[in-house]
Amino acid sequence: NVNEAPSAVALSASSFAENAAGATIGTLSATDPDSGETFTYALSGTDKDSFELSGTTLKLKDTVSADYESDASYSITITATDSASNTVSKDFTVSVTNVNEAPSALALSASSFAENAAGATIGTLSATDPDSGETFTYALSGTDKESFELSGTTLKLKDSVSANYETKSSYAVTITATDSGSNSKAQDFTISVTDVNETPSAVALSASSFAENAAGATIGTLSATDPDTGETFTYALSG
Repeated sequence: NVNEAPSAVALSASSFAENAAGATIGTLSATDPDSGETFTYALSGTDKDSFELSGTTLKLKDTVSADYESDASYSITITATDSASNTVSKDFTVSVTNVNEAPSALALSASSFAENAAGATIGTLSATDPDSGETFTYALSGTDKESFELSGTTLKLKDSVSANYETKSSYAVTITATDSGSNSKAQDFTISVTDVNETPSAVALSASSFAENAAGATIGTLSATDPDTGETFTYALSG
C-alpha cells in the first residue's frame, strides 16, 4: 500500500452572519483514498488574516466582525495534510449574510419656525441606516409632543396650535424611526421658535381731560403695549 494524497477538502458551511465577532464558519473535513487517515489543516489565501483554525473548525478571529455592507465575501484557501505529508488544497469563497441593522441617526431638515403661524411646518424627517434601500416609519413622543403631529415624513404643529415666542421660545420632542426589520432609533430634538415683530396691541394716554383757558395745556403722557419686549415707539396724531 502506498499512502496517497487526500482527494478533496470540504467545509460544512460557506456563509456566516455579519456583526458577530469571532463567528464560527463551519467544520473542515477531507476525503482520502486511505482509510483511517488523520489530517491537519492550514489556512492561506487573500483574506486569511481575518480567520483562524481551531482544530477542524474555521472561524473568524475573536477581534474580527464582518460588515456585509462593506465586504460581502471573503476568499481563503484550505490545505489538508495527511499522516504521510501528502496535501490537497481548495479555494473557498465564504459569504457574509446581511443582518437588518438599526438606524444609526435621525435628521430634521429645520429646527426652528416662526411664531403666530397655526399649523406651521417644521421640517422633513430622514434616517440613516447601514442597510441600503431601507424604508422608515416615524413616531412622536417627548415633553411637547401634544403640540405637534407627523404627516408622513413631515413634522408640523397641529392645525389648532400657534406658538408664541414671548411665552415659550422652544419645544422638546423625541422622534423614533423604525425600519423594515422593526429596528428603531430614537433621537431628541429641540425646536426653537423665532420671534416675529408684532403690532402694538394698545395705546394709552395718562389723562383724558384738561382745564379750559390754559393755552398750550399738557394733556398727558402716551404709552403703548406691545407683545415684543423692549420695544420703542414713535407717535403720530390724526383725527
